[in-house]
Amino acid sequence: MDRHRLAWAFALGFLNFACVAAGEAAEPAASAIWQPSPGYVQVPIWPGTPPDALSNPEPESVGPPPGREWWPRANNVSQPTMTVYAPKGQNTGAAMVVFPGGGYEFLAMDLEGTEVCDWLTSRGITCVLLKYRVPDSGPTWKDGHRYYPPVPTALQDAQRTLGLVRQHAAQWHVDPGKIGVIAFSAGGHLAAALSTNFAQRAYKPLDAADKLSCRPDFAVIVYPGHLWVHEDENSKTRDASDLKLRPDIRVRSDTPPTFLLHAENDDVDSVQQSLTYYVALKEAGVPAEMHLYAQGGHAFGLRPTKLPIGQWPELVEQWLHTIGVFGG
Repeated sequence: MDRHRLAWAFALGFLNFACVAAGEAAEPAASAIWQPSPGYVQVPIWPGTPPDALSNPEPESVGPPPGREWWPRANNVSQPTMTVYAPKGQNTGAAMVVFPGGGYEFLAMDLEGTEVCDWLTSRGITCVLLKYRVPDSGPTWKDGHRYYPPVPTALQDAQRTLGLVRQHAAQWHVDPGKIGVIAFSAGGHLAAALSTNFAQRAYKPLDAADKLSCRPDFAVIVYPGHLWVHEDENSKTRDASDLKLRPDIRVRSDTPPTFLLHAENDDVDSVQQSLTYYVALKEAGVPAEMHLYAQGGHAFGLRPTKLPIGQWPELVEQWLHTIGVFGG
């Protein structure tokens, strides 16, 4: 075993201990690289250099551009990591990998990451927060047009992580048949891409983890983007009733059961994004549940609101019961 793989194996071993041993933790201190709360540890998902790595990536940083209110967004992620959060109280055996959003430009590590893990672990679900590569890792807006990278490296990171969770299911007290994903905004596109592109890895397999299935057993997708083929067309002239998917998302009959949530007044990713995916799921015979609300906008996450859409976590929990993730 070379030194890179040895160090990576040691890190995963430490992660196994840390995710079980960690208790309540304070907010992370400011850092040049995003860090989880004290008591938790993020580890690389790749042993050594990730596949199709950028030759000269910008250094990773945390926070918005100067002059804006600070919040813990991760920028220029070139070394993808995962952080495991053990369930609090009774362990249901279920696990969910979390894909934060950020337009494939940055990652909202709090709103659509750690705060989601706090909720799910309180419900007995093991959480795996993925800090996937950005930018240039998935469809994004660049130089005035939609840019598709030649290799979807975010999808590589997602596939790799699902295999790793299954590989470590016994150590992390996870049922390998109850591993799902929950995703937001651009992360919703990543969840759909993973849900429809799991038969073959988007990279050359490296080890035993890559021989395991990377198909999620279920998916929760909240205000997704980059799914509707007409999203970049003029909003006044495009055909809003033509609900066709972008060609990189190819729904199959074995696409996992999916929960969709969207606000009709979302002015970042229109409601057609969820509608389009829902129609494709139903046409393929895939179990799907969709909830649309008149108000809520975009990027509301789990933050308190008086709007009815704020009750969506309860709907997810009920849905998890209906598909057998809880008590099944």
